Amino acid sequence: MKRNLLKNIFLSLCLVVFPMGMAAKQEATVTSPSGNLTLTAGVDKAGRPYYSLSRGKEAILLPSYLGVKLKDGSLDSDFGVMSFVRATKDETWHQPWGEENDVRNHYNELTMKLAQRKGLKRQLTIVFRVFDDGMGFRYVFPEQKNLKHFVIMDEETEFCFKGDPEAWTLPYDADYYEGLWTKASLSKKQKVCTPITIEAKPDLYMMLHEANLTDYASLNVKPVETKEGNVRMRAELVPWSNGDLVRAKAPFVSPWRMLSVENNAGGLITNRVMLNLNDPCKIKDTSWITTGKYVGVWWAYHMQHATWAIGPKHGATTENTKRYIDFAAQHGFKGVLVEGWNYGWEHDWGKEGDKFNFTKAYPDYDFDGLQKYALSKGVSLIAHNETGGAAKNYENQLEAAFTLYEKMGIKAIKTGYVNKVMDNKELQHSQYGVRHYRKVIETAARHHIMVVNHEPAMPTGLQRTYPNLIASEGVRGQEWNAWDGNGGNPPYHLCVLPFTRQLAGPIDFTPGIFKLEGQVFPQTHPHTTLAKQLAEYVVIYTPWQMAADEIENYNGQPAFAFIEAMPSNWQRTVIPAAEIGKYIVTARKDRDSENWYVGGMTDEQARDVDLKLDFLTPGASYKAIIYKDGPGAEYDKNPYPMTIDQQIVNAQTVLKIHMAKSGGFAIQLIEQ
Repeated sequence: MKRNLLKNIFLSLCLVVFPMGMAAKQEATVTSPSGNLTLTAGVDKAGRPYYSLSRGKEAILLPSYLGVKLKDGSLDSDFGVMSFVRATKDETWHQPWGEENDVRNHYNELTMKLAQRKGLKRQLTIVFRVFDDGMGFRYVFPEQKNLKHFVIMDEETEFCFKGDPEAWTLPYDADYYEGLWTKASLSKKQKVCTPITIEAKPDLYMMLHEANLTDYASLNVKPVETKEGNVRMRAELVPWSNGDLVRAKAPFVSPWRMLSVENNAGGLITNRVMLNLNDPCKIKDTSWITTGKYVGVWWAYHMQHATWAIGPKHGATTENTKRYIDFAAQHGFKGVLVEGWNYGWEHDWGKEGDKFNFTKAYPDYDFDGLQKYALSKGVSLIAHNETGGAAKNYENQLEAAFTLYEKMGIKAIKTGYVNKVMDNKELQHSQYGVRHYRKVIETAARHHIMVVNHEPAMPTGLQRTYPNLIASEGVRGQEWNAWDGNGGNPPYHLCVLPFTRQLAGPIDFTPGIFKLEGQVFPQTHPHTTLAKQLAEYVVIYTPWQMAADEIENYNGQPAFAFIEAMPSNWQRTVIPAAEIGKYIVTARKDRDSENWYVGGMTDEQARDVDLKLDFLTPGASYKAIIYKDGPGAEYDKNPYPMTIDQQIVNAQTVLKIHMAKSGGFAIQLIEQ
């Protein structure tokens, strides 16, 4: 008792003298390792925390306020700086899979420790990290007497951009993030989700997003002020159904708010600030995490040739699945995805997701026998887990399902949440949904299972920490080319995704449609040439690529040889040429050989490209197998003409390639 009394007196004395112990300096700067970027942080006369960012003498972000409002008070003003603490880090870490082997993580850090001068005298810490190509900051809520359990009702984070730059954005309420990215000045935007891709000037490109989204609500932003030609954006988080944003217990940290900064558009694709702001890998042995290609009973459903639910046209039958397994084995594919194999699809699963059973197969699908058959041929099933948004039902079956899959030798699953809310109540991108997605990923990791997450929270680089999260959807994907009432994805769409959604992480886009006519709605079909479908495999990144068409459509197709040859794990990635929304050329070096693969695509405008191969090893020769649009090719009227050429090339070679309207090319470069 006496000890506790003395402890309380000591704490009270500390709180009394705290304001007198504030740091004399209320502002500090930190530069990136090369000095390219400089961040300034501090508090103003009202005690409001702020920061700004510049590149050289050029302002990028003007003073922008920080803070949060709690259900029982505010942490946005009346602060004094207790101290500034500096740190630096320079490390290189290895990726089990990715767009390159290794990632350098080099930053200077400034930690600003704050304490309020009056009232409850609560403390808040803000950590800033500045890289040569971007920056990030996060809130840290220390354990303290007057802050234990708390609820965040508003995050007052601001990004005050110098000028009114143009930006590519997606509306915050696009269902499952499956919308079209559009370009306009920031001041003309409504509330949008992140990432936001910003074209400020010819030598300044930026991406605003968050990193390491853990036990928090997803980030949206909206313009709140345009003053003197500058635009102030403000954070708006996805709430719980009762209006709470984040429910927390100190000590607690927010996700990182981040901005990548590049001189050209291609640099955004190879920028690794988001990954570096995530925690190191928590899986000690990653040897079971692999990459590869797969086929699946999927496009047949969209073409209405088969049904998910059991019936006369059921797609997930033993006989049909064996055909896909045989095809995968014949062409060197590692996986077969079968949707509609389990009980639950016969219900109105959009409303009755709790009817799904993730271990019980329909009578016409020999789950165990098919997996044994697949393994005998060097292939494995990929288990499909559609939840219909019934998260609790899925969580209640996770251990049983994943234990079964692990025992059967199934290494990968595809999850789905086709419902605008989870458990008929909470938004998918709220803290409720984020907690659920993490539980699935962590449970899967314990059972050595990889996850492709459809209808996800927007990715934020979590694959560094949990590399079993191998891809997500969260994109207007290939299936829109089957049933979209407006005709399918527009030609420019694929030339936007690498600079927008893909910056958040790998995309399960499902490329490789070879039969390009609309089979359900005549006007709805992939608005690409056949060559552009091949280019998707290089340009749109994921460590597990699907050949998405019905397998019979690949028979007798010389172009399929490129998909057979394509790896999906890389040791280096470069962007030789690009303009957001118009065209892109991507080159990637195979992680297991000295071979390269190049993909190029254009919007509805035909283009000629002079492709320099200066990324190749000097002095080495390569056999180039070039798949390109043939004479008369055009995405809507004549998508199939393709020319396949071969020639010997080296680092000095410049290839002249014509891309048809919404066309493209794909090149395999084999070292000789």
